[in-house]
Amino acid sequence: MKRNQYGMPLMGLGTFDRTGSAGIDAILTALEIGYRHIDTAQTYETERECGEALRRSGLKREDVFVTTKISTENFSPGMLAPSLRQSLDRLGLDQVDLTLLHWPSPKNKVALSTYVEQIAEAHAAGLTRMIGVSNFTRLLLAEAQTMLGDLRIVNNQFECHPYLQNRILADYCRVHGISVTCYLPIARGKLAGDPVLEPLAAEKNCTVEQLALAWSMAKGHAVIPASGKPERLKSNFAAQAVTLSDEDMATIARVECGRRYIDFDWAPDWD
Repeated sequence: MKRNQYGMPLMGLGTFDRTGSAGIDAILTALEIGYRHIDTAQTYETERECGEALRRSGLKREDVFVTTKISTENFSPGMLAPSLRQSLDRLGLDQVDLTLLHWPSPKNKVALSTYVEQIAEAHAAGLTRMIGVSNFTRLLLAEAQTMLGDLRIVNNQFECHPYLQNRILADYCRVHGISVTCYLPIARGKLAGDPVLEPLAAEKNCTVEQLALAWSMAKGHAVIPASGKPERLKSNFAAQAVTLSDEDMATIARVECGRRYIDFDWAPDWD
């Protein structure tokens, strides 16, 4: 299994909507298939399910990379670290591998320095091995890193798939040593039937979804596709075996169309 420079497996499992007993079963199935990177968030309300699946799996803690994200509702002074402790209680863990700020504070309701300083404090308290961000632009990344000093932002998680390749932001992250995690890496299943991708997938004897996942991982990005279906979990995991040439990568690059599937009126001014 390929990993990035910070030890994060490139193939991960998104756990949005994996709630209740069905969610536990799906996450446990993924772990049995071989997934070793679990991505959750306070707003997903799946931390408890992730923790239960981890316990049932019998895997050693150090064998599974666990990421959670801090809700913007927990950015106010004195709230972030306590909220992360609650996340750890739900997960049944002493520490997560990576904690992300889920979004910049909507409409700057809370000053950037307020929550950036708090995530640094949570790191200093040993609640998380590493810290990062999600949905941060280049400007926000630069401002946050200046505030953090020697404490490195190791990851930026944002929407990235063949239809929204986010090249400017991804290149910035690469130059500054910030790893990338792609959410919605298969564009919500909208790639099927694409006149460029379908022929290439057929040539590679894979699905267009596997092609998209392989494309992101070939760039060194982590991917966190979400599914509750065992057959889809297996199919996504198998994307690691798809190899792409430079020509293949260039072909996939041509389908960029700026199609963003997650956006809000309070989202940052995207790069």
